[in-house]
Amino acid sequence: MPSGIPPSLCVRCKGYKRLCGLPRCPIMERFQAQVAAAARIPGRSLSGLTPPGVVVGEHGYPRVRVYYAIPPTRDPGEAAYREAPAEWAARREPLGRIVELRASTPTAAVEAPVRDPWRLYELELTPAALSSRPVDSEASLSKPPIPRLRFDGVTKPVGPTAPAERVRVTGSPSLHSRLESVIWDDARAMEAVEELYDAGVDVYTIQRALSLGALGSLRRRRLVPTRWAITAVDDMLAGILRRRLRDKPWLDGVEVYTASYLGNRFTIILHPGPGAFEWVEAWHPRGLWTRTAREPTVWRVSENALGEASAVDGGFSAARTAVLEALARRGRRADVVIIREITPSYYAPVGNWHIRETVKAALTRPPARFGSLEEAVAYALSRLEVDPARVAAASPLLRGVRQARITDYMG
Repeated sequence: MPSGIPPSLCVRCKGYKRLCGLPRCPIMERFQAQVAAAARIPGRSLSGLTPPGVVVGEHGYPRVRVYYAIPPTRDPGEAAYREAPAEWAARREPLGRIVELRASTPTAAVEAPVRDPWRLYELELTPAALSSRPVDSEASLSKPPIPRLRFDGVTKPVGPTAPAERVRVTGSPSLHSRLESVIWDDARAMEAVEELYDAGVDVYTIQRALSLGALGSLRRRRLVPTRWAITAVDDMLAGILRRRLRDKPWLDGVEVYTASYLGNRFTIILHPGPGAFEWVEAWHPRGLWTRTAREPTVWRVSENALGEASAVDGGFSAARTAVLEALARRGRRADVVIIREITPSYYAPVGNWHIRETVKAALTRPPARFGSLEEAVAYALSRLEVDPARVAAASPLLRGVRQARITDYMG
């Protein structure tokens, strides 16, 4: 990292918030150069099955670039696997393989005004990107795709890209019946998200739908940068699930769940309470964002039972959704502490999907059960690979400082 910029700022920024004031993140610039695809994709035309895959950028707002992935394959299974985060996690694909998948997926870039999402729908790019199966597509490019990955720490990386002179969908998209109906509904985005979620549409399709301006009041629809849409959908689902849990009883014990994937280690503590959250990230020294750090860098987000958070953090939002889903299935409320350790082996920020999927997987396994919160915290801290005192110092709960609740003052 540049001299004079503290690791704690880099950990909060992750290269896309520009908290240091620099116009570009030098860490990400260096990393992108290192992982450039070895072989250029020849020619100026793309033809294949879109996974489906699309990313809406944010630079140049209110005109943004829409990145439409067209891997050179006619195999539906191979195409679909290039945009399958839940499957990647289930198969525990290594980080290098995920980067390789993205590096070998060429992408056509189309410029579009955010206030006219229907333009993409008329070109059939929106139906193709929301299809439940890969769709034949082709593109004419202004130049060969540049062999470089684009990372932002929240979305999946975008592969080698070139501006498109023309993109044409030659296959027939197949949309979930409820999604096809909701696209034409004049309803609030929150209502549409809830309807799709209850119908079993997966969260990644809902995120793409919101990003492509396919949800919300018909006259007010906009393209939403994918990075914003991911966190927005997680936050909407959190509000929906919190509402459904409002009158449910508290958890009747203290439980600890653990899981690890892609150099990230998660410890989740559930204990009786109305639904407050605490998210503690502990970044090991010599990692992607902490190259010059000598000690762990700790970042914390807290959220009360009403859903009022101390900061906006996409990783926290993804993890919170996974926990609330598990609690909703059980019909129980709980206060939650999630500790995320990020080791140096997490050398590429491949998106928040791995946080959601790893926390979700952890909560499907039998927990360690404890008779008290103090015992659970001691157990959780003992499992950390970094100094537990430094992690505990960042958290009032882990320090043993218990916040007063209104029930403490009731007879």
